Amino acid sequence: MSAAEQVAPAATLPEIGQAFGGGFFTGITRDPDTGKRYLNITAGAAHELKGAWGEYGVKIDGADSFTNSRGNTEAMAAAGSELAQQVLALDIGGYTDWAIPARDVQELQYRHFKPTTETNWQYGRSGDNPNSEPVGLLHTEESPAQTTLAVFQAGGAEAFKPTWYWSSSQRSATNAFVMTFGDGFQGINGKLDELRVRPVRSQLID
Repeated sequence: MSAAEQVAPAATLPEIGQAFGGGFFTGITRDPDTGKRYLNITAGAAHELKGAWGEYGVKIDGADSFTNSRGNTEAMAAAGSELAQQVLALDIGGYTDWAIPARDVQELQYRHFKPTTETNWQYGRSGDNPNSEPVGLLHTEESPAQTTLAVFQAGGAEAFKPTWYWSSSQRSATNAFVMTFGDGFQGINGKLDELRVRPVRSQLID
């Protein structure tokens, strides 16, 4: 079932963290090129994967978007990324359009599902998200706070681990964007390292 086949009416948008579309509603992003708005859905913790992003030193065409998780992941898989291929093979609740989250989609995962009570990292672009609705602001010590959703809090059934997760957004031939769900640091990491992935899917709103 593709995102194109499932258009979410704006009047019936779910609440953050509500079970929806095979996972949990995570927030809204806007494609900066087309202006289209997408509802993003995070898979449950049982569907996390771990692996290398791809081949170190190889720049992959089509894996540079900060919002198009599926496009990035398909480009990665076509270039031989086993991790991307595993994500594309997922069937969760009858939905088969899962992807590795693009950088600004991943930021929404931390903003709304932060598992810890740790002070947020305040460096570089951590928290800055021009493609989300509402627009994401740079982290402060207290914002975002630990999620109020018990299942996503540390120790909860759906909680992110306080460690590093890949995004599908490539930085260079050697690095891709990552985020730690302990304190929200956003940075880059060498593609050969084995990090976690929490899959997402996106659904067109308008």
